[in-house]
Amino acid sequence: MVDASSQLHISVLSLNPAVDITYQIPRLIPDQKVHAADSRYDPGGNGINVGRGLRRLGVQACTFCVVAGEIGRFLRHQLDEQLDQASYLEVDGETRINGTILETATGAQFEVSGVGPFVSTSEWQQLLDRFVTHCGKGLGVITGSLRKSLPQNLYADAVRRVNAAGGRAVVDSHDELLQHAIDAQPFLIKPNRYELETLVGRSLQNQRDIIREARLLQARGVHWVCVSLGAEGALLVTPSRVLKAEVPSVPAISTVGAGDSMVAGMVAMLAQGASDQDALREGMACSAATVMQPGTELFEKKTVDRLRGEIRLAPLPI
Repeated sequence: MVDASSQLHISVLSLNPAVDITYQIPRLIPDQKVHAADSRYDPGGNGINVGRGLRRLGVQACTFCVVAGEIGRFLRHQLDEQLDQASYLEVDGETRINGTILETATGAQFEVSGVGPFVSTSEWQQLLDRFVTHCGKGLGVITGSLRKSLPQNLYADAVRRVNAAGGRAVVDSHDELLQHAIDAQPFLIKPNRYELETLVGRSLQNQRDIIREARLLQARGVHWVCVSLGAEGALLVTPSRVLKAEVPSVPAISTVGAGDSMVAGMVAMLAQGASDQDALREGMACSAATVMQPGTELFEKKTVDRLRGEIRLAPLPI
């Protein structure tokens, strides 16, 4: 466990958490019942995964999340065992259920994201107040999607409030939510290649294209831009340099939670004042260790410790 007195406060925002159900089946057959070879239930949602990942790394954080109904009570029971600290906002309705199907015959992965409860403006402002107060001059992690009933500039509002309090905002989202958040100038964003292509409206064919777009985002006020590239690793663009991370070949069982694990690893290092190299290496080790796990299960700490030394980092021309 990291000495809590020596690390920055970490707040993690999760406005639409879920219970994730994973089924492992031989093959989907249209109009036919298929019996699962295995199934599991995990707490889900991007922010929840980041909080769980930080707990596994021994780094303290408080996760601020919305829960509702009977599914919400089941989720709370899970989270009380898997998070260091949680701050719940109870609303009407039901917490969503997400489904993942792993087809063993083909290696295909199918995902269905459920619909969460309605959250009023006053309710999410209440949770946001708690989130920013706990963050203080630390790190505020803002991830995931929102119900369409919530304003698309909500994450931008959260970033501005974290900045105003003297903290640093970390954003891992996509589409309009990410676009608005960038306007608010977060410290770090972590899109994958597809999300960055969607953001800029064009295909990015090579590393040079990705780095150029990352530099343009920095010109808009983003400090670090980390672009995850799946099996090809990741690029971290900082004001002073560009780092390319390559990961060793690992058996890939499920990619669910890999991006969240990467955020958790990087945030864990940032909270301890580590370098950009150490942050990127930890993030990549956590991500690689997570794809080795079934369903929405996250990395094991011992696997991260083993993989950390196998992550290859190289500076690129800027």
